[in-house]
Amino acid sequence: MKLFEPIKIGRLTLPNRIAMAPMTRNRAGPGNVPTPLNVLYYRQRAGAGLIITEGSQVSPQGVGYPNTPGIHTAEQVKGWRAVTDAVHAAGGRIFLQLWHVGRTSHPSMQPNGELPISSSAIAPEGEIYTFEGMKPYVAPRALGTAEVKKVVEDFRHGARCSLEAGFDGVEIHGANGYLVEQFLVNGTNKRTDIYGGSVENRTRFLAEVTTAVAEVWGANRVGVRLSPNGVFGSSADTDRRAIFHHAAKVLDGFGLAYLHLIDHFPDDPEPAGGYILPREMRSHFHGPIMTNSGYTLEKAEATIARGDADMISFGASYIANPDLAERFRQGWPLNTPDGNTFYGGDAKGYTDYPAYAQAAK
Repeated sequence: MKLFEPIKIGRLTLPNRIAMAPMTRNRAGPGNVPTPLNVLYYRQRAGAGLIITEGSQVSPQGVGYPNTPGIHTAEQVKGWRAVTDAVHAAGGRIFLQLWHVGRTSHPSMQPNGELPISSSAIAPEGEIYTFEGMKPYVAPRALGTAEVKKVVEDFRHGARCSLEAGFDGVEIHGANGYLVEQFLVNGTNKRTDIYGGSVENRTRFLAEVTTAVAEVWGANRVGVRLSPNGVFGSSADTDRRAIFHHAAKVLDGFGLAYLHLIDHFPDDPEPAGGYILPREMRSHFHGPIMTNSGYTLEKAEATIARGDADMISFGASYIANPDLAERFRQGWPLNTPDGNTFYGGDAKGYTDYPAYAQAAK
């Protein structure tokens, strides 16, 4: 099977093309510090070709949800170091996802109750879950031009902390309507300075963040995640092809480890002009491409066999099957994930899913 052929991404040679997708699980401890429960969760899944951790905020300002881990304090570095040591001891490889939610937050989650920040002062639609329950989104504060550089430096600091924590590389979260995408798409970016207007200007923040992170790690140990088909957090664009094709061209110049694309789910409404599929992005990005969203073993194998992508990341399947790669290899049945335990809680629905060998006893 193509899925089990080794692949080289940057400096790493992976034993298979199966990645564990980054998934927010809301189980970090006080101070947004990873705990021994997180250590067990990731160690259980070390059979993936590559683990990409849940998004980890690069600053206190980057927090959007309760109990999500960070990567900007010494305590967080120590917590993550326990994770990387455990994964490496089990023979795995692990990247950390660098995250800043931007406007997808609430003053109750921000330092000193301040407004969240974004490219422009436009509130997302709907409500957000906080420590006090569901609350309406608020209009964020638009970053000043000079302030944008400070956020870029936050990503640089997060990259340095990730290196200290022993990761094999990092992935920049540029998807799902969070801060990087808030600069990319014109539904959220109404700026008139060097970060707004043209596709060149709207990709500037992405390019500056990638430059800063690559200066810490080397570009061949950095991945970037984009969601060219999604309208997460009401982040629309009048011409998604123009902005995401250009973003891919910009990223192509770095020599990245990979570009991670969120494909579309079968039930997603097709956007105007049709889906932007991984094979289309190959015309603009010539390095390894990873894709994600609702993949079965059969679909994943066919996608790689056609050459549309080089790796596939699995989300919910990895939640319920810590030994997913081996189950795929052996043709073993899969556990069914329980959506009620995806976000928050304790070991239930987190570290108690059995491996096949355990379940068979």
